[in-house]
Amino acid sequence: QVQLVESGGGLVQPGGSLTLSCAASGFTFSDYAMSWYRQAPGKERELVAVSGSVNGRTIINYVDSVKGRFTISRDNARSIVYLQMNSLKPEDTAVYVCRAGLKYTNSDGEIAEYAYWGQGTQVTVSN
Repeated sequence: QVQLVESGGGLVQPGGSLTLSCAASGFTFSDYAMSWYRQAPGKERELVAVSGSVNGRTIINYVDSVKGRFTISRDNARSIVYLQMNSLKPEDTAVYVCRAGLKYTNSDGEIAEYAYWGQGTQVTVSN
């Protein structure tokens, strides 16, 4: 049974830091691209950061609004992905959700994806 369990959210003042964790089980963690998404009230879900590999090379990307402030990392031995968030701003307030994705070619020759989502953890940045 696949599980993604986030932790580490909470209330923090502007300028503060939080580290989110996502513990995974039920699949081969190292094969999957791991991502953090967030969704604020009334807004579309947004991809925040992704860590994957292409031809054995680690690829990491961030949405522009968090570059230089957030860092995604992963521990393949423990099947955990982290999101270190520094210099937090009120606009970072959202539910942060972990996602695991693995693309493959199906029997029809089409690109498909195994994708799993966590339940999310609330991050609130406020005085």
